[in-house]
Amino acid sequence: QVQLVESGGGLVQAGGSLRLSCAASGSIFSFNDMGWYRQAAGKQRELVATVAKGGWTNYVDSVKGRFTISRYNGDNTVYLQMNSLKPEDTAVYYCAADRGVLSHWSTVDYWGQGTQVTVSS
Repeated sequence: QVQLVESGGGLVQAGGSLRLSCAASGSIFSFNDMGWYRQAAGKQRELVATVAKGGWTNYVDSVKGRFTISRYNGDNTVYLQMNSLKPEDTAVYYCAADRGVLSHWSTVDYWGQGTQVTVSS
């Protein structure tokens, strides 16, 4: 059983930056996809960014060019660098791991506990 622990959330002004970290208790090499989801108040959880074992990345259109996901298998860590933050990025951000392909939130193998990101205008 792998545990995922997020850190790095907080309050930031619009236009600012934050870096989220996800530390796994065990090896992440066995997971094909690692990624980040977010859930804003009253909304469904959405997939924000994924990084595959081979390094390929995908982003939801609303964060392309602003967010960067990275994965370090040796350190069992995944990061989400978030720049040019907007108030609409406000949400709880969750780290996720899957032996297959990350897609709908209901099929994810492992979740972190979430970290709050609040962007003020």
